[in-house]
Amino acid sequence: MRNLNKEYFRGLYLDIKNKLIRDEIISIGTLTSNLTHPREVFQPAIQYSAVGVVLVHNHPSGDPSPSDDDIKITKQIIGAGICLEIDILDHIIIGGNKFVSLKNKKVI
Repeated sequence: MRNLNKEYFRGLYLDIKNKLIRDEIISIGTLTSNLTHPREVFQPAIQYSAVGVVLVHNHPSGDPSPSDDDIKITKQIIGAGICLEIDILDHIIIGGNKFVSLKNKKVI
Protein backbone atom coordinates (compact mmCIF):
# COMPACT_ATOMS: atom_id res chain seq x y z
CA MET A 1 0.00 0.00 0.00
CA ARG A 2 2.96 2.33 0.44
CA ASN A 3 3.29 2.95 -3.31
CA LEU A 4 -0.36 3.82 -3.98
CA ASN A 5 -1.06 7.39 -5.09
CA LYS A 6 -4.49 7.57 -3.42
CA GLU A 7 -5.62 6.76 0.10
CA TYR A 8 -6.97 3.23 0.36
CA PHE A 9 -8.92 2.26 3.48
CA ARG A 10 -9.05 -1.49 4.09
CA GLY A 11 -10.61 -3.81 6.60
CA LEU A 12 -8.97 -7.06 7.63
CA TYR A 13 -11.82 -9.19 8.98
CA LEU A 14 -10.97 -11.86 11.53
CA ASP A 15 -12.68 -14.89 13.02
CA ILE A 16 -12.86 -15.84 16.71
CA LYS A 17 -9.23 -17.08 16.59
CA ASN A 18 -8.03 -13.84 14.92
CA LYS A 19 -7.54 -15.71 11.64
CA LEU A 20 -8.04 -13.62 8.50
CA ILE A 21 -11.32 -14.44 6.78
CA ARG A 22 -11.56 -11.42 4.44
CA ASP A 23 -9.43 -8.50 3.21
CA GLU A 24 -11.75 -5.82 1.90
CA ILE A 25 -11.15 -2.41 0.31
CA ILE A 26 -13.64 -0.20 2.14
CA SER A 27 -12.99 3.03 0.27
CA ILE A 28 -10.58 4.77 -2.07
CA GLY A 29 -9.95 8.45 -1.51
CA THR A 30 -7.76 11.11 -3.05
CA LEU A 31 -4.12 11.97 -2.63
CA THR A 32 -4.83 13.70 0.70
CA SER A 33 -8.10 12.39 2.09
CA ASN A 34 -10.54 9.51 2.34
CA LEU A 35 -14.17 9.41 3.36
CA THR A 36 -15.11 6.39 5.43
CA HIS A 37 -18.23 5.75 7.45
CA PRO A 38 -18.67 3.06 10.13
CA ARG A 39 -21.45 1.38 8.13
CA GLU A 40 -18.97 0.64 5.31
CA VAL A 41 -16.60 -0.95 7.83
CA PHE A 42 -19.21 -3.16 9.48
CA GLN A 43 -21.25 -4.28 6.48
CA PRO A 44 -18.55 -6.81 5.44
CA ALA A 45 -17.95 -7.72 9.09
CA ILE A 46 -21.58 -8.73 9.45
CA GLN A 47 -21.67 -10.41 6.03
CA TYR A 48 -18.64 -12.60 6.82
CA SER A 49 -19.43 -13.10 10.55
CA ALA A 50 -16.22 -11.44 11.67
CA VAL A 51 -15.64 -10.88 15.37
CA GLY A 52 -12.63 -8.59 14.96
CA VAL A 53 -11.37 -6.02 12.48
CA VAL A 54 -7.99 -4.47 11.83
CA LEU A 55 -8.27 -1.19 9.92
CA VAL A 56 -5.44 -0.28 7.55
CA HIS A 57 -4.94 2.75 5.36
CA ASN A 58 -2.09 4.48 3.61
CA HIS A 59 -0.85 8.04 3.47
CA PRO A 60 0.51 8.66 -0.05
CA SER A 61 2.55 11.58 1.35
CA GLY A 62 4.82 9.00 3.00
CA ASP A 63 4.16 10.33 6.52
CA PRO A 64 2.22 7.74 8.55
CA SER A 65 1.41 10.16 11.39
CA PRO A 66 -2.32 10.01 12.19
CA SER A 67 -4.33 13.11 11.40
CA ASP A 68 -7.08 14.44 13.66
CA ASP A 69 -9.58 13.01 11.16
CA ASP A 70 -7.88 9.58 11.37
CA ILE A 71 -8.28 9.57 15.15
CA LYS A 72 -11.86 10.87 14.97
CA ILE A 73 -13.06 8.22 12.51
CA THR A 74 -11.26 5.49 14.44
CA LYS A 75 -13.11 6.46 17.62
CA GLN A 76 -16.44 6.55 15.73
CA ILE A 77 -15.79 3.09 14.30
CA ILE A 78 -14.81 1.74 17.72
CA GLY A 79 -18.08 3.09 19.17
CA ALA A 80 -20.13 1.42 16.46
CA GLY A 81 -18.19 -1.80 16.98
CA ILE A 82 -19.06 -1.81 20.68
CA CYS A 83 -22.77 -1.73 19.81
CA LEU A 84 -22.31 -4.59 17.35
CA GLU A 85 -19.92 -6.54 19.60
CA ILE A 86 -17.26 -6.51 16.87
CA ASP A 87 -13.81 -5.52 18.15
CA ILE A 88 -11.58 -3.03 16.38
CA LEU A 89 -8.21 -4.53 17.20
CA ASP A 90 -5.99 -1.88 15.60
CA HIS A 91 -5.84 0.86 12.99
CA ILE A 92 -2.57 0.85 11.11
CA ILE A 93 -1.45 3.75 8.94
CA ILE A 94 1.20 3.07 6.31
CA GLY A 95 3.43 5.79 4.88
CA GLY A 96 6.64 5.24 2.98
CA ASN A 97 8.61 2.47 4.69
CA LYS A 98 7.01 3.16 8.08
CA PHE A 99 3.74 2.52 9.83
CA VAL A 100 1.91 3.76 12.90
CA SER A 101 -0.34 1.58 15.05
CA LEU A 102 -3.12 3.53 16.75
CA LYS A 103 -3.27 0.74 19.32
CA ASN A 104 0.37 1.38 20.23
CA LYS A 105 -0.43 5.11 20.40
CA LYS A 106 -3.22 4.28 22.91
CA VAL A 107 -6.01 5.58 20.65
CA ILE A 108 -7.49 2.07 20.75
